[in-house]
Amino acid sequence: MSVHAFVDESGRDSSYIVCVSIVDPAQLGPARRQLSSLLLPGQRELHFKKEKPRRRRLLADRIAALPTTSWIYATSCTPKTAEQDRQRCLAEAVRDLLAIGARRVVIDSRQEQDRHDEATIYEGLGGRPSETGVVYEHHESTSTPLLWIPDAVAWCYGAGGDWRRRIESAVAKVAKV
Repeated sequence: MSVHAFVDESGRDSSYIVCVSIVDPAQLGPARRQLSSLLLPGQRELHFKKEKPRRRRLLADRIAALPTTSWIYATSCTPKTAEQDRQRCLAEAVRDLLAIGARRVVIDSRQEQDRHDEATIYEGLGGRPSETGVVYEHHESTSTPLLWIPDAVAWCYGAGGDWRRRIESAVAKVAKV
């Protein structure tokens, strides 16, 4: 299966969540257009943390209806271990993405911290990414609407309750790391 994966995270209390949203190449354009149509005038991106509750409900429902699948990798963490915990979740996600034959992985950029992700992915690809055919890159969420999916799904999953219920149809896997 030649799929594209989009990765973002959410931290809440003592939990760290990495969400991988998987999109079939034929759905990239339609999903991108649907997400962009949800922007308000003057808005450059959808970022769940910045939205008001009523708008979050609308966005969660629309995002859950997209033809995508999301995987959740969750672990408990402390501020001191957050980076290590992120990398453990990311390593598990890379193994799973290799198993389904993913071809492109786009991760929400954290600027100077991207190097940690790159090292984890490189190692997960056996130190020979070109042999796996997997391309991985960091992008800003303002330029990559499909990164808005894992942002929303991770936020809703972490919030629990009705928020989690709203996106549960989009979540195909939850792994406790």
